[in-house]
Amino acid sequence: MDDSLCNLLITKGQLKQDIFSITLETMQLFKECAKSFEDFYRVNYADDHEDIPVRYDNKTQYQFQLKFAGDVLVFLMHSNIFEFSRDHEVMRTPYIKEDKTRSYCGMIQIFNFLGDSFKYNRINDLGYMIGRILINKDGHYYIEGKRELAQVLNNFSSNKIDKESVKEILKSAITYTINFDLLVPDYEETKIISVNDMLQIEDQNNIRTAKRLGFRFEQDKDEA
Repeated sequence: MDDSLCNLLITKGQLKQDIFSITLETMQLFKECAKSFEDFYRVNYADDHEDIPVRYDNKTQYQFQLKFAGDVLVFLMHSNIFEFSRDHEVMRTPYIKEDKTRSYCGMIQIFNFLGDSFKYNRINDLGYMIGRILINKDGHYYIEGKRELAQVLNNFSSNKIDKESVKEILKSAITYTINFDLLVPDYEETKIISVNDMLQIEDQNNIRTAKRLGFRFEQDKDEA
């Protein structure tokens, strides 16, 4: 054993701890903006639209939900730190080549579920990842996501996470979700049902449902 090993341990460990702290601060910004959206809606629109609720629900330090109309957005911060793969486009940028430690990031994922999935405890329903935010030691962020989220300008070298950028990401996620409609499932996939499934439906409306059957992080055919 020697000093170089200890120094490597300390350097890498401190880097990841710094990124974790910045990501946790970003998660707190998302929570504040989501709560502000709930408050704004309640003051200005809720009385006239009681059947279209908006509700912020803080679950844990690493998770919260934003419920609106028939949808739920789940924001989930991963507790680990990741590095972009060597084939990712950001690895070829001068920003990363100048300092490879900038390629290490914390991650906040955004999932879309149907509100009824939680309301009726439909544990077989599917969620859908609509985006994820990757944040590095400089507080710079990179977004991967669907439609409106993907349209947020990605410039990893200059995009700095702050309250305004968090508001924009949150707005894009809500906009995408509102426009992301529930499709009629394929007839051939749903024409047969077991007695057990029918009994469960009678008990708790427990038929598997999702906006898109399947859980893939890629461009949908209907988005082409």
